[in-house]
Amino acid sequence: MFTDNTPINMIKILANDGIHPDGKLLLEEAGYQVDTQKVPQEKLLTMLPGYDIIIVRSATKVRKELIDACPNLKIIARGGVGLDNIDAEYAREKGIQVFNTPKAPSRAVAELVFGHMLSLVRMLNQSNRALSKDDPDFAKLKKAYSTGIQLKDKTLGIVGFGRIGQEVAKIAIAMGMKVLAADLVVSEAELDINVFKSQDVSLTVRLDTSSWEEVLRKSNFITLHVPSGSKPLIGAAEFEKMKDGVYIINTARGGTIDEDALLAALESGKVAGAGLDVFVGEPSPKKELLQHPLISVSPHIGGSTQEAQSAIGMELAEQIMEFLGA
Repeated sequence: MFTDNTPINMIKILANDGIHPDGKLLLEEAGYQVDTQKVPQEKLLTMLPGYDIIIVRSATKVRKELIDACPNLKIIARGGVGLDNIDAEYAREKGIQVFNTPKAPSRAVAELVFGHMLSLVRMLNQSNRALSKDDPDFAKLKKAYSTGIQLKDKTLGIVGFGRIGQEVAKIAIAMGMKVLAADLVVSEAELDINVFKSQDVSLTVRLDTSSWEEVLRKSNFITLHVPSGSKPLIGAAEFEKMKDGVYIINTARGGTIDEDALLAALESGKVAGAGLDVFVGEPSPKKELLQHPLISVSPHIGGSTQEAQSAIGMELAEQIMEFLGA
């Protein structure tokens, strides 16, 4: 809650999109005030000048106008990977530190990728809908949904081979998939795969990245882990280069895939299924995507597990405390 009796020298933090209790407690134990009451975007110009630090997720925008209105702002912290909703370079030019948490949500996003993949190949998204209807024909549905495929021995193309892409690769290798990876920066990566948490056993795999064209042509599944750009990375031309019956997963950013081109590719059979956690126009995605039988959907929850949220909160708190010398 907002208070008016804060000691004059106390650091004030507005966690406008919330923060996990673990991170909040760590900051409060360091002597900081942490307010978690949501301030609407249109009221931030009035409220934020009273704070030293703002913590956001994807909902709150911290743009140039807001930064200019807050001369006392020391830190902008983003719980998550991207900084799309922050004018980060401008903030740094103004002497404001900008943090994010690229490590914390990586495993959660990677596991969601496989949640969508498994849902699609075993048609769980369709059978869940069909079986929930009144008086479903169980025998007919059993026959209809008994034609799924397994992931083992299939080729997974990972576009964007940073922390999340590498976590995806670890799971894929463990499931017996062949991995191809394309990245503009990462040319190779050593993956340390811990086989048993309770035992000191690990497997290090050196993985050479592939060309963009190779990933498009050879992959049975393609998953995207890249920042947003000025135009879609995957459009009609890219779909045309893919294998017939490819599956595509997007847990990265809405707009990374041309959604109209995706719908056309699904209708033609070029794409067998799509798993989407992010959309253009959130929080109101196209109904054609949400209702399509060949699309598995989730409401932008990639990094939103209990474990990941705790880790994000702790990572934010530790970065803030280290910067302030606490």
